[in-house]
Amino acid sequence: MKTQENTCAIAYSTILFGDKWSLLILRDFIFYNKTRFKELISSEEKISTNILTNRLKSLQKLGMIQILNPKGTKKSRQYFVTEKGLSVLPIIIEFYLFSIHFIDESKLNEFQIIFKKELLADRVLFETQLKRNYLHFIRKLKRSKNVA
Repeated sequence: MKTQENTCAIAYSTILFGDKWSLLILRDFIFYNKTRFKELISSEEKISTNILTNRLKSLQKLGMIQILNPKGTKKSRQYFVTEKGLSVLPIIIEFYLFSIHFIDESKLNEFQIIFKKELLADRVLFETQLKRNYLHFIRKLKRSKNVA
């Protein structure tokens, strides 16, 4: 089957993120500092193990995430979002801003209520702090593993 090269940026983006799982996995990394398979599998959305495995491989192949300790066992393996993956943060935030007003606040957990309050108060500050906090978390994690 012949594939056509995309010349439309939106079409290209839907190929990269055409499913909900990729964005939710990136959200879990960036918003909640999750790094391990077992942490990702425990998310409220209940992703299946085979889909999570496939999405992690896909995100890694796209350069959105990397394995922190690739020589470790599957159980010790930790992932982190690359600079390219972090570039998706504004998209995740825009999805959030689009939909948050349609969700009954009584259904939100403590973190979601805090995120909502901070994001709606100052979007730029929220994004800047979230990115800075995530990068600090990753630097600290790499130092603890003696990884550059």
